[in-house]
Parts: sequence; C-alpha cells; structure tokens
Amino acid sequence: MYAVPDQTGKLIVVTGANSGTGKEAARRLAGAGARVVLAVRTPEKGEAAKAEILAQHPGADLRVRRVDLADLASVHAFAAALTAEGTPLDALVNNAGVMAPPRRMTTADGFELQFGGNHLGHFALTVDLLPLLLAAPAPRVVTMSSGMAAFGRLRFDDLQHERRRYRGMATYAQSKLANLAFAQHLAALAETRGWSLLSLAAHPGYTRTNLQTAGASLGRDKTTESWFTRVGLLPSQEVETGAEPLLFATADPGVVQGGYYGPGGRFRLVGETTLEKPTPKARDTEANARLWAVSEDLTGTRLSELV
Repeated sequence: MYAVPDQTGKLIVVTGANSGTGKEAARRLAGAGARVVLAVRTPEKGEAAKAEILAQHPGADLRVRRVDLADLASVHAFAAALTAEGTPLDALVNNAGVMAPPRRMTTADGFELQFGGNHLGHFALTVDLLPLLLAAPAPRVVTMSSGMAAFGRLRFDDLQHERRRYRGMATYAQSKLANLAFAQHLAALAETRGWSLLSLAAHPGYTRTNLQTAGASLGRDKTTESWFTRVGLLPSQEVETGAEPLLFATADPGVVQGGYYGPGGRFRLVGETTLEKPTPKARDTEANARLWAVSEDLTGTRLSELV
C-alpha cells in the first residue's frame, strides 16, 4: 500500500469525499496530518464519512462543506466562503463525478450533466480557487480522469449532446477527456505564467466503487449497473488501491508537471501507480486551449487579473 508522505500543516480540498476514491483519499491524507475539507453535495453523507474517518484517526482535522458541482451558484458560493477565510490552499483534488446516467440529464445551469458536473463544475471551482492556491508555497491541482478518456472526443459543435443521440458512456468518455485536457492546459498555463502550481491528473483503473451504479441508477426506481461493470471479465481492484494514483499525484514529491498517474498492471486497470502518457487527444494543445476558452464562456468564470 502506498504510504502517503507527511502532510502536516497542509490544507487540502477533496470533492466527492463522502464515498469511493474521494473518501479513501480524504482518509489517508488526514491520517498523514493534512487539514481536509470534505467538499460534498450532501452534507449528511459528508458527516457520515467524517465520522468514519475520525473513528480511525481520532485526531484528524476534517471539515464538511457543501458544494454541488452541477450548480455553478453552489460552486461560486463554496469558493467564496473558503476564500473569505484567507488560508492558502495547498491542494485541490477534483475527484467527484457521475458516470453514464441512462438518459440525458442537465445541471442547474442547463448543461449536460456529465460534461457540466464532471468538467465545467471543476473548471469553475479551480479558477475560483486559484488565488488561494497560488498563495501556498507549492500548490497542486489534481483532476480525476478515467481510462475512458482514450475513447472520448471533444465535439465542439455539440458538447452538450443536444444534437446527437445521447449515449451515456460516450458522453462520460467526453467528460473524462475534458478533465484530462483541462489538467494539461492548466499545467501549460502554470509553466507560461511562472506559477509554482503543479497541475496533475490521475485515473483509478477499474476500481469497484458506487460510481458505476449511482449514475446508471439516476432517474430509476431501482439500483442498476452500467454495461461496463456487467462485463465481468475485466480485472478490478478495491478502493484502497484504486485511490492510490490520486493520492500519489496529490502528495508524492516525485511527481512531474502535467503528470498523468494510473495503475500500471494488467490492461492499466489494476496495480501499483505509474506515470502514463495522456491519450493523444489530450495532448492537442490547440484543442485544450479551445476547451479552456469555451469553458470560460459557458461558466462565465475567468482568470483574475491577480493571477
């Protein structure tokens, strides 16, 4: 098991920290001494996760804060409250996500749910929190992507899947490619502007969490699974291992700017963390810059003159 280096004194925000890889990352970062903000859509679930972590690490410094990444007003409110406290932010872990709802659904702002929640929400949150991040000595932004990013395509003529027939996994793949492209462009911005910030990405391989059932069950009366989990022939792993690429990117001193970390075992779905090469689509600098500009226009969130 990956041993998280000492994080004493660091402030870290983890989105989607009430379950799955987010909760595991929060647990181990807190156990290593970090002050962790559990950024969750449902505070009651966040409090339950907090209690679970405290049972293992009684001295952990944990706070539960509400943020709905599918509602830009909630994202801005969360960031404003954290900014008002004025404490430099050492790491933002963009982990939360939804996978393959059975039908096209939309965010509070009218965006397709996966593109809007998985990408645009985290984009706006990151830009809002950049001043706090850049106030820290060695800040990091870590964005959770997926191996499905390799199958994604940024359809700039229809990012919201309004014209084409909705396909849950194809739309999910686009959102995960957007996550990876965002991380790559933020790394390029940091280099160009001379920021001390590291922008990194991770993916969990095939990790058994509620991600595969929560999205597929949206709008249905009973819990169901996505086709991906029903295949049954692919190697998979527990969340303790699946969260390690995210933890490595967040805490390890050996990471590289723009690094993409994931399992290095069979089919890149399981195993110990390794540095991977992003899919060629995520290395398209022109497309990445275009996605950033489109995201600014859609969210109305732009880099402050202060950064």
